[in-house]
Amino acid sequence: MTFDVIFSKADVVGGDRSRENKFMKNSKSRGQKKKSAKDQELIVIDEKMGLIFESEKALDGYFGPYIDALEKQYTEHRKSSDFTDKTQIKLEKHLEEVLAAPDQVWKDEKMFKDLTLHIYMKDIQTKSQEFVYIAICYVTEEDQVPTFVLTHFPTKDQELYEYYKRGELLYDKVYEKVVEGAVDGDSLLEGDSLAIGLYLSMMKVRSEQDIPQSEFKNYADLREATIEEPDEIWRKSDLNGHQLVIFIKEFPDHATPDLAYIVATIEEEGQSIHTLLFSFPTTDPTLVDRYRTGENLQAEEVVQESSH
Repeated sequence: MTFDVIFSKADVVGGDRSRENKFMKNSKSRGQKKKSAKDQELIVIDEKMGLIFESEKALDGYFGPYIDALEKQYTEHRKSSDFTDKTQIKLEKHLEEVLAAPDQVWKDEKMFKDLTLHIYMKDIQTKSQEFVYIAICYVTEEDQVPTFVLTHFPTKDQELYEYYKRGELLYDKVYEKVVEGAVDGDSLLEGDSLAIGLYLSMMKVRSEQDIPQSEFKNYADLREATIEEPDEIWRKSDLNGHQLVIFIKEFPDHATPDLAYIVATIEEEGQSIHTLLFSFPTTDPTLVDRYRTGENLQAEEVVQESSH
């Protein structure tokens, strides 16, 4: 569904983010134009929820308090070293691509009791710089389409970027790269960030001649045997202190020559209980060797636990 832009930001330059100019500067309606029975032009933000406005003034009256609160919150967390208002205006051309193809979408139901926010984020790379563009939107209940942007801004501040990663993560572009190789019951399928990071690291060093990711699910039945009767178990700590435990088993009688299966888990602190992160087949002995690091454990020392 395509939405007409009813109005856009005013060209306000400088540090004045006052209520008088802020609505036109930092908010953006993407709602449809519709004629009433009296041939009056209406602004439709969410027809099913009754968010139909006769004018921009009425639209401002409804969303204004929410915009004020968001603007105050942004101002309190914004650093002086971040983009100036003048630079932000130059970068606002990226808003549409953020809404059309976000890297992440977060759902925030705690900021306001009576309004759910959707936070769209996208990494932007230009010839001269790299930054994150953030848009905080109203999304229609039925179609899940962003029809009103309450505020939007670019930032080069990592802390501010992390601050707006809040609520429920509804969409992550990175997940699309790994979901094909996920197996029922593992943390990868649930979009766990640790599992995704480790899995992507594995895919970067994986040989092009190895079993393709699209075929991983064909070997999923080997996961249980690898956990129950592993040939090797290795434990090591990563840079963040996570105790990773790797199960390795070779399958010399399998139809696929030189097949090994690897299961990556995380060990609960102080316990021999393991949560599945991800698992995969491989015919590359060099890749298997990469997982033979840390402490070599005997199988009987590890207590198995159900998947994540």
